[in-house]
Amino acid sequence: MKHRLKQGRQAGFTLLELLVVMVIIGLLAGYVGPKYFAQIGKSETKTAKAQITALAHALDLYRLDIGHYPTTEQGLAALNRNPDNEPKWQGPYLAKGVPADPWGRQYLYRYPGEHGDYDVWTLGSDGTAGGQDADSDISSWQ
Repeated sequence: MKHRLKQGRQAGFTLLELLVVMVIIGLLAGYVGPKYFAQIGKSETKTAKAQITALAHALDLYRLDIGHYPTTEQGLAALNRNPDNEPKWQGPYLAKGVPADPWGRQYLYRYPGEHGDYDVWTLGSDGTAGGQDADSDISSWQ
């Protein structure tokens, strides 16, 4: 019996098939990518809102103990260090210290506040007042 060797095309992808797949992957990345990165900005905003809420609770506890909020000069650091040796200070009022905002900057604090008893805010991802979306300011009075 004679064995015949089949001569034929080798299995594989053509250049055209590879180009079609690459175009489809590019289209998917172009559609999904912006939606994914928009979610990252939303999570940082949510984190900042949660941290400001925690700071507000700590400031209220401080006021209950001392009788007044920390001055602007004392700042949020008064939540973890006894400012000016206040005899009624029962802190620290934050277990892990005053956090930085999600963009690595310190939260801004003012007492007395323009929008309430005190104001706590961050300037968003761009670090400047105003802005939209991830660049917008996040504050205790919003």
